[in-house]
Amino acid sequence: MKYPKSAKELKRLKKKKALRARMTGTAEVPRLVVFRSNRHVSAQIVNDLEHHVLFGTSDLQEGIKSQLKKDSTKTDASKAIGEAIAEKAKAEGIKKVVFDRNGFKYHGRVKALADSARAAGLEF
Repeated sequence: MKYPKSAKELKRLKKKKALRARMTGTAEVPRLVVFRSNRHVSAQIVNDLEHHVLFGTSDLQEGIKSQLKKDSTKTDASKAIGEAIAEKAKAEGIKKVVFDRNGFKYHGRVKALADSARAAGLEF
């Protein structure tokens, strides 16, 4: 395991571990994992029983990148990712997911991604 760079990251990893102890994704109800860095946001749909990532999306992918304008904010990118992951999930027949915020606060970009995924039809 990579060691945390700061006390803040260590605190997030402790929260992540506690959250993951309480939730799992199955084939019927997979887990929607959100990761955000200082520059980018990504989301994945995971089946924990098979240890398999079903699919994911990021603001680095061409489909999302082309949607965003030059003056778009990181929150706008998060909203686009939430919509894209919900569309992919609906195409795969997934309607309900377990939301894993990965130790991040449910605020800002994480909340924007969750709200846009809900608006696009995912239930959690």
